[in-house]
Amino acid sequence: MTQAVSVKADLVLVLVTLLAAAGWIFSKEALAGLAPLMFIFIRFVSAGVVVGAVGWKDVQAMSQAEWIRALRSGACFGMAIAFWIMGLKYGQHMGVGAFLTCLGVVMVPLVILLFGDRPPSTTWVSLPLAAAGLGCLSLDGTFVFGFGELCYLAAACLFALTFVLTSRAAASIPAIALTSVQLTVVGLVALPLSLAFETWQLPGVLDIWLWVLASTLIATCLRFFLQTWAQGKTSSSSAALIMMLEPVWTACLAAFWFGEQMTLMQMLGCGLIFTALLASRWRSVIRVAGKLVPATARSW
Repeated sequence: MTQAVSVKADLVLVLVTLLAAAGWIFSKEALAGLAPLMFIFIRFVSAGVVVGAVGWKDVQAMSQAEWIRALRSGACFGMAIAFWIMGLKYGQHMGVGAFLTCLGVVMVPLVILLFGDRPPSTTWVSLPLAAAGLGCLSLDGTFVFGFGELCYLAAACLFALTFVLTSRAAASIPAIALTSVQLTVVGLVALPLSLAFETWQLPGVLDIWLWVLASTLIATCLRFFLQTWAQGKTSSSSAALIMMLEPVWTACLAAFWFGEQMTLMQMLGCGLIFTALLASRWRSVIRVAGKLVPATARSW
């Protein structure tokens, strides 16, 4: 893999973080008329069918081993999304929820232990910083760790596992085939949960369906195809570093769209969590910065 391809993948991931942040807004608006897990079923199965139709030849060409890897990552992804959408439905603050969810990036090195690898030493610096950030959030008199926040944290743990599984699978499976299988499995995981715990009632308001359409085509089909492709073209640590931008964009969009405001304690907590994210990928910070600085500038 050439450096040019790696840089291109990193730039695509920056675009992915913007699409992901927009997806928070699309989903929040759609939840005004749809039950959370029902929305996930409709959104992800529809997206999986669309992507699968475009890349049908690649899906057909998948081997049994590739199907197993894709289904495994998709099932984990489905559980993560189920917890995330419940957090989005019942959480108190979208910006804070985005930072809690993206703690999964800090947890990636710990998940690597499950695969017999040794996490970098920066992990033991980032985890205390993240814990301090969570402490600041919970100590704020206006912030309570309720059901929504616990769902965000559960989602973060599962997203960390999904990230590692996807990066490993994307190295050998065509991005469009892997994306199609993953998205479809996410929807199928949400279906029995929705049937068991929710009452199905389709909204009759056009605006809700427009938000569902935006969530499906922009924040799901386009976003996850680009993310899967880019993860297969760059290192897991570099990809995880760039994905740290998502909570920043999400907090900014939430402030603009919903008029959300953070207290000073919440801002401090989010700042500590973001510092933990950077610390967990410090070597990648240096490496990515080196890619973006022109060679002539470095020679000075």
